[in-house]
Amino acid sequence: MPHILIVEDETIIRSALRRLLERNQYQVSEAGSVQEAQERFDIPGFDLVVSDLRLPGAPGTELIKLAQGAPVLIMTSYASLRSAVDSMKMGAVDYIAKPFDHDEMLQAVARILRDREARNQAGGAPAAARAAEKGDKAASGEIGIIGSSPAMLELYSKIRKVAPTDSNVLVQGESGTGKELVARALHNLSKRAKAPLISVNCAAIPETLIESELFGHEKGAFTGASASRAGLVEAADGGTLFLDEIGELPLEAQARLLRVLQEGEIRRVGSVQSQKVDVRLIAATHRDLKTLSKTGQFREDLYYRLHVIALKLPPLRERGADVLEIARAFLARQSARMGRNDLHFGPDAEQAIHHYSWPGNVRELENAIERSVILCDGSTINAELLGIDIELEDLDEDVFMGMATQSAAVNATSQDPSEDLSLEDYFQHFVLEHQDHMTETELARKLGISRKCLWERRQRLGIPRRKSSAASE
Repeated sequence: MPHILIVEDETIIRSALRRLLERNQYQVSEAGSVQEAQERFDIPGFDLVVSDLRLPGAPGTELIKLAQGAPVLIMTSYASLRSAVDSMKMGAVDYIAKPFDHDEMLQAVARILRDREARNQAGGAPAAARAAEKGDKAASGEIGIIGSSPAMLELYSKIRKVAPTDSNVLVQGESGTGKELVARALHNLSKRAKAPLISVNCAAIPETLIESELFGHEKGAFTGASASRAGLVEAADGGTLFLDEIGELPLEAQARLLRVLQEGEIRRVGSVQSQKVDVRLIAATHRDLKTLSKTGQFREDLYYRLHVIALKLPPLRERGADVLEIARAFLARQSARMGRNDLHFGPDAEQAIHHYSWPGNVRELENAIERSVILCDGSTINAELLGIDIELEDLDEDVFMGMATQSAAVNATSQDPSEDLSLEDYFQHFVLEHQDHMTETELARKLGISRKCLWERRQRLGIPRRKSSAASE
């Protein structure tokens, strides 16, 4: 069980974070300051240190050298985001902005621990041998993405060719397909690997803050700008800037970004002077930027600047046997976290995993596996524990007849009217039925999609949010 140290002076936040991590099978210790952590614990002995940036006495960045190689995740607010980026240059493994939701924190912790384990194993065995031990035929060494389908092998080949260059890259793919993994692979295989990789989700930063966050601002540039601050583009100088969901970037910010790509320089908000930056840009989107550019929602000149090299990530439903390979990897990871070494998929679960269309892609699959591991009482995970509505898919009835116990239950309900529903009908029915007593986050999690995707589908299908649902959040 990984052992995590939380260093946070606010008792409420520290206790809430401890409960969250312990519920997810992590061993947790806590301290209210760097000094207390030093006095009570052997800091290098932890698998991960999660620390607030601003602490009484010494700042959280002091833990980076005290940890002696153990990863340190810095927590910060948007107001001090620049300092968090500076902490990465000092050796922090990553930062997370407050306020964060539970899923965001758990994903960051899981990723950091996974990377630490991979580095530890890299020191003890050749990559090929480790892949064979894990049964991971396509752990592609330096790529770090699971899958050996023809589409993925072609993608790996392109990544290896593109990574050493400084060309801008546009990563396209549906939500949940792993676009950030591609960005990390491009960065890690580039000559910029030792410099920062700054990741920014353009959809997560309020529109009023996006320009100052990306490009920085001068003192007095706007109300509340009490000091000059560098932007995230400036923080990525010498390294890589990854802009996720770039289709959400406002037009004004697009114009500033175009200047970075054309001239290699930025101008902070409120400044009259420009400064040079050396940044390699990787952008990602699930939207059709070409169509958006034709309708005036995205700058056409910026689109062509980004579209120097386009990498397409296939959805999970088009990756064939990869889905089972990824599912087994997730099962191994979740089993290790939960201290279970006896779990395996039943025949019906493997059939369901293989034939379900996974509209939420890899993210939905990971959530389904985590749910099944938590709920499984025996050693066999069946299709029911996965919580996927396989009966709503357009599958051949013979597939269901080939399943084990669960498939019989599915066929027994074949006269249910819901079987005639399309997936969009089912989505609409589910949301209308549950939105009075579930939050948007709970609805999205049950459907295996992001909150943003839930909002977009509401807009497309014309499903309004109930006032009671909005108020409950």
